[in-house]
Amino acid sequence: MKAAILGLADGRGDIKALQGNLEGMSRLRVGEHRIVYRHHAGRIEAFYAAPRSVVYEFLAAHLHELLG
Repeated sequence: MKAAILGLADGRGDIKALQGNLEGMSRLRVGEHRIVYRHHAGRIEAFYAAPRSVVYEFLAAHLHELLG
């Protein structure tokens, strides 16, 4: 997973822009896990990493807290 995250700086990986409540963020797929992140102020900010079965449900419920 660490190598996949480091590859984001070069635009590598299975990346997809998210829609709806998560617009402005992207996901990186690493096997059955998803890492949700955004590019902000010249940095990559990772918000959550978990198995796909829980990551989007968690973010929908807690996004406002994470963006604080």
